[in-house]
Amino acid sequence: MSAHFHDFTLPSINGDTLQMSAYHGQVMLFVNTASQCGFTPQYTALEELWKTYRDRGLVVVGCPCDQFGNQEPGDEAEIAQFCSLRYDVTFPMSAKLDVNGDQAHPLWRWLRVSAPGLLGTESIKWNFTKFLVGRDGKVIDRFAPTVTPESLVPDIERALGASSVT
Repeated sequence: MSAHFHDFTLPSINGDTLQMSAYHGQVMLFVNTASQCGFTPQYTALEELWKTYRDRGLVVVGCPCDQFGNQEPGDEAEIAQFCSLRYDVTFPMSAKLDVNGDQAHPLWRWLRVSAPGLLGTESIKWNFTKFLVGRDGKVIDRFAPTVTPESLVPDIERALGASSVT
């Protein structure tokens, strides 16, 4: 497993590659998303965070995942169209990926190990789990699906105010 955040890449929803090294010195918010989940309306607030803070160094990354209740059954084109038309999403999105199990994307394995959940469990429990990564490439915190994006503003503000040290 890669030891440093900036070594990771993610396949993007449009077939390109998202290189974490391209985001060096920025604050990252990773969210495992799904189009047919009760938390799907969080896309609106995630987009608002992206629009409000991107010029200050925040990057929101949505990572579609179908591991929870088959709530992301579409392919990348269908997911991208849904996010664009329904929620006007403009923040970066990865290709559909696994966040748990043997096929979990390495970045998500690293996030889970870096910030275990309740009672030290590493596995992701549901859609819209969030990880905030600081300018230094270290995980600041993990947030449950029930934690709304707008409630992360104080954490994001603190992270944006921190200097980049790597």
